[in-house]
Amino acid sequence: MASSPIAPVQSLDDALRWLDRVDQAGSVRSSTDWKMGAVFEHLAQSIDMSLDGFPQPKSALFQQTAGTLAFSFFKWRGHMSHGLTEPIPGAPALTQQEAWKPGALRLRAAIARFQAHTGPLQPHFAYGALSRADYGLAHTFHIANHQDAIVVA
Repeated sequence: MASSPIAPVQSLDDALRWLDRVDQAGSVRSSTDWKMGAVFEHLAQSIDMSLDGFPQPKSALFQQTAGTLAFSFFKWRGHMSHGLTEPIPGAPALTQQEAWKPGALRLRAAIARFQAHTGPLQPHFAYGALSRADYGLAHTFHIANHQDAIVVA
């Protein structure tokens, strides 16, 4: 399993501190088929879509059954696992580039935007409606899951 210089993120503030460490690293790479720019872009898309809406949500029935169960399991377990090269359904195509700094900046901006947002949140494409606290957990779990496949040296 890939490692990073700090423990897995456990909050969005941890994610920002981890990005600080990534910015100082000599080398950052993904151990998946996605380039680093795409990984950070994907994470930012997910956060932005929690505010703006997901382009292709699963059915209400799916969200209220399998989606709710999946998130409840991840919450109980304290982390999530998912296909690390699965794009968000209907999301714009990811830029597959090694240059990761623009994606990391976009992720920082998305986290800051989410943290500052006081309006309603959009239903998650799979989990459905989430509270602000649960969305914060979902984003944290998502970042930590991808962090498992990022090598920072």
